[in-house]
Amino acid sequence: MSGLYDDQMIESLRQGAESLVGEWGLPSETEVKLLTISENATFLAENPETGDRVILRVHRPGYHTHAEIESELAWIADLRGKGVVDTPAPLPTLGGSYLAGFGMNGEHRPVAAFEFMTGSEPAPSEALVDGFRKLGAISARLHAHARAWKRPDAFIRKTWNFETTVGPTPHWGDWRNALGLEKTDLGLLERTCGELQKALAAYGTGPERFGLIHADLRLANLLIEGDRLGVIDFDDCGFGWFVYDFAAAVSFIEHDPILPDLQAAWAEGYRTVANLPEEDEAMLPVFVMLRRLLLTAWIASHSETPTAQEMGPAYSFGTLEIAEQFLSAA
Repeated sequence: MSGLYDDQMIESLRQGAESLVGEWGLPSETEVKLLTISENATFLAENPETGDRVILRVHRPGYHTHAEIESELAWIADLRGKGVVDTPAPLPTLGGSYLAGFGMNGEHRPVAAFEFMTGSEPAPSEALVDGFRKLGAISARLHAHARAWKRPDAFIRKTWNFETTVGPTPHWGDWRNALGLEKTDLGLLERTCGELQKALAAYGTGPERFGLIHADLRLANLLIEGDRLGVIDFDDCGFGWFVYDFAAAVSFIEHDPILPDLQAAWAEGYRTVANLPEEDEAMLPVFVMLRRLLLTAWIASHSETPTAQEMGPAYSFGTLEIAEQFLSAA
């Protein structure tokens, strides 16, 4: 994927998104601006007549199929219908579909639209502890819904297990390609990967521990406004360990001294809604390590994204430090 989102590509994607605004009833003079780049390119479309704002998510090719995207949107719709979580509504086109699209360089680019949600991304600070109590409760509600929900027959999402995160068939690339690592560094991470595999195999994937999760509850996908904690971007939702959602929530802040307080607050908030067995809570450091190694691979395979460029090789070196700590505690 390296180099996929250069300036020329972004402008082509923006124009493609702009060409579709009429699908959602927006006037042709609607201005479309880039918001973020991660797996996908996300744009903000603002109606010049009303000031209403819509989010347009342009999917990258080769990641999700139409059926997978439609499954994500079906889960969001049910979560919203049952008041499980504050999250923006997917918006249907005038024709009633939840996906439009355009062709570029011989590839089809699906586009989904969402309501615009106001709010700001939480910052790593003492105030974040209270936010993680709320997030723990939200996570518990998401998991309770996932356990009880009768999914549509055509529902399909990716699975996030050992094999597809840091194992032989990773969705986000091989961590062995991490930026800046030497042969001895890779040996340390190989040992870490082996310990993760053993711990996860022993933990298992029973239905009480493994099911449909958001899988990317990092700070960039949370919006605070007053007492509301909104959740956005279910693009990576799939089947994984329920407590992995905590590890995803501390993405890119794994070194922060506040981490133990965040873990305790998340577990406390979770238990206000549902049971969290001690053996599940004890696995949280394992999933933090798993997520860290997964993100180390993601940064290497998504080097053109702003997040990867900001983190750079320093993130790989930080992964080594966390891995040493993990192995010493194993």
